Order: sequence, then C-alpha cells, then structure tokens
Amino acid sequence: MRSIRPEEISAKENYKLLTGAVIPRPIAFVTTLSTVNETINAAPFSYFNMISSNPPLLSISVQRVSGNMKDTARNAVDRGEFVVHVCSEHTIEEINKTAATLDPAESELALTSLHSTPSLQISVPGIKEAPIRFECKLEKHLTFLGEKNIISTDLLIGRIVCYHLAEEVYDPEKGYVHAEKVKPVSRLAGDTYAKLGELFSLKRPK
Repeated sequence: MRSIRPEEISAKENYKLLTGAVIPRPIAFVTTLSTVNETINAAPFSYFNMISSNPPLLSISVQRVSGNMKDTARNAVDRGEFVVHVCSEHTIEEINKTAATLDPAESELALTSLHSTPSLQISVPGIKEAPIRFECKLEKHLTFLGEKNIISTDLLIGRIVCYHLAEEVYDPEKGYVHAEKVKPVSRLAGDTYAKLGELFSLKRPK
C-alpha cells in the first residue's frame, strides 16, 4: 500500500486524489440571488452533504479561485439565504451547463431550459424541475486557509426552513423518499458521474 502525506504533493494532486477516492459524492445544485443585480445565480457543487437532522442542516463547500469568493458563496453569505436542489438524471445535463464561468450580473439559468419558481420562506427562487429542493437560511459561514495562508474554501452551513418534494418521490404516510424515483446522480472524478445503481440492504446490529 502506498502512503502519501498531503504536504508532499501539490494542491492539484490533493484534489485529484480526494475526488477520485471520496466517491460517490452527492451533488448540490444551488441557487442564490446576485448581490450585484438580484439575478439568479446557479451552480453545482459536489462537496456537499447533510450534517444534522435535528436541527436540519446541510453543508456545502465552495472552493475559491485565487482567493476570490465564487458568486454562490458571496451571495449566500451576504443575503443569508440559498436553495439546494437534488440533482437527478433528467436535470443533470442542464445543471452541468451552469458550471460555466459568468459575470456575477449574469444568470447561468439563461444557458439552460430550467425554470425558476418562488420559494415560500426565503426570497431566493428555486428550480421547478428539481425533484427535491431545500430552502435554506445560512446558519454558519466558515473559511479555511490553503497554500500561502490564502483563504481557499468557504464552508456554508444552511438550516433547512422548507422542504419541497415532487409527489412521485415522497410517501407522506411513511415519510419515505423513494430513491429509485428521484434517480439521483452523483459525482466521481473528472467528468465522470454515476447513477443510483444496484440497491441492497443490511440490518444494523442492535
């Protein structure tokens, strides 16, 4: 087995190693309102997960470019609100288009066939086509230093204030989300993605 210390390799090599090893990663498609002109900014992030159900909290890590905050992080921090969407097979190709680099005053949604829809508890709109979306208020913003002691990462922790679930993916009587109907897509390394795949069950020991 090969052993590698992070400081012995470059930041790019650390990125390649981690994104190739920590798989599959769920993808958060995040909408915010631009601080420049209130247009809808949208972008996907695979450094994403839930961190608590009580309270309901989600985490999204947004990597900076040369120390500069990305639109999503800046908007979320300044406005204190954002919407997180679950990426599915039928939306992922359109969502991928929003990874393009645009001016903060431009909306990535203009590159897609996706449609916005009003939120109930916050001012940031969501995406109509997403099977699941979470309206979030910013609970906490943390930053981390990278090379040369320059801030490299913005960690956004959002408190869910409203769930939206398509009728076909949710069983309200049991409180279950039907994963096979959500058809979630996950991120692997590079340009590679994965579908849900084969399911199996394991009972937890008592």
